[in-house]
Order: sequence, then C-alpha cells, then structure tokens
Amino acid sequence: MTRVPLWLLRHRVTVEPYLGDSAYGPKYGPPMPGVPALVAEQVRTVRDREGREVTSTAQVITAPDTVCPAESRLTLPSGRRTRVLSAAHHTAPGLPVPESLEVMCE
Repeated sequence: MTRVPLWLLRHRVTVEPYLGDSAYGPKYGPPMPGVPALVAEQVRTVRDREGREVTSTAQVITAPDTVCPAESRLTLPSGRRTRVLSAAHHTAPGLPVPESLEVMCE
C-alpha cells in the first residue's frame, strides 16, 4: 500500500491528540508541530463522530499514521486553533491509490 506523497502535503499543522476527559476537562497529548498536511479552509456540512450534521470550516489530509482522533486540537497554517470533528482513514487495498487520513475540523 502506498502512502500519500509528502510532496503533496504542502502545509504544516500542529496536532494535540485527544486523550480523554479528566476531572478538569479534556486532556491532550503533547503537541506535535510540523505535521505535513494539505489544508483546505472552506465551509462544508459534514457528520461528526456521533452522526450529527455539523459545519466544518477546515479539511486536512495527512499521512495515514498521524495520530489525530476526534476531539483533538489542531493549529492550522493560518495560526487558527480548531477542534477535530471526525477523522477518516482512506485505504484501497489492491488499488494503486495512496492511503491517507482525512480530518474534518470545526
């Protein structure tokens, strides 16, 4: 299986992976700066991880092994911090298309 080529991932984002809730609110892992990504900041209607229709204001394509579950925090190239609504792994076993992770952001 091939991965999405790095030369297509022209942007860099910072990912703070969601670890769960604590007594003081959401808990995040250490920031991972400089994650290669392709970012499109446009408004789209998507479904969140619970199936509700929500508005996404940024979509991010990154490498398939990026740790970025729903509820994680992302800092986009514009400097805007956002929350991950959903993350979907795209694979096509046996086909000559690259694997990637698609992240929909609030």
